Amino acid sequence: MTKIIGLTGGIGSGKSTVAHYIASKGIPVYIADAAAKEIMEQPDVMAQIKQIFHQNVMTSEGKLDRKVIGQLVFTSPELLKKLNAIVHPLVKTHFIEWLQQHKTSSFVLKEVAILFESGGNKECDKVILVTAPEAIRIQRTMLRDKISQEAILNRIQNQLSDAEKIQKSDFVISNIDIKETYSQTDEILKILSKL
Repeated sequence: MTKIIGLTGGIGSGKSTVAHYIASKGIPVYIADAAAKEIMEQPDVMAQIKQIFHQNVMTSEGKLDRKVIGQLVFTSPELLKKLNAIVHPLVKTHFIEWLQQHKTSSFVLKEVAILFESGGNKECDKVILVTAPEAIRIQRTMLRDKISQEAILNRIQNQLSDAEKIQKSDFVISNIDIKETYSQTDEILKILSKL
């Protein structure tokens, strides 16, 4: 039976960096956010999403305007709930299909930003948490997403604190120095290969 290893971390923690590093080792990695983005671009899903917002959330090219949606849902828990109710079940089905394609692997990684918040950790055999000090996370996200510090703090407040996540995780990677991060990841992969 293929083991499912959850990989999570707050915004700017570097969980994507860890996910890409693990994938480079030939281990199957499912990126839930990327899957959600693809699913949200399907015309029937897009139509459902448009209905929950009372303002235009489309770009001039007829695609969903992620920046606008992001700003709206991170200031309205009710809208976020409605959006998740559309997208999460579809991602769940997509993951089950993906898992079928990797059933010969002893374990796979599932990278989810809100693993604990969505209850997804209950479907994982083990959980790896990537952490970094808040100041570093804010700096990284401002550089990457070109958004304000206020917008980032809003998102951080919408997620569980690292202290709460640490208690629920099996492994914790402190992502400050990249060499050290890779070294910690290698150690965890050694343990996982023996499960």
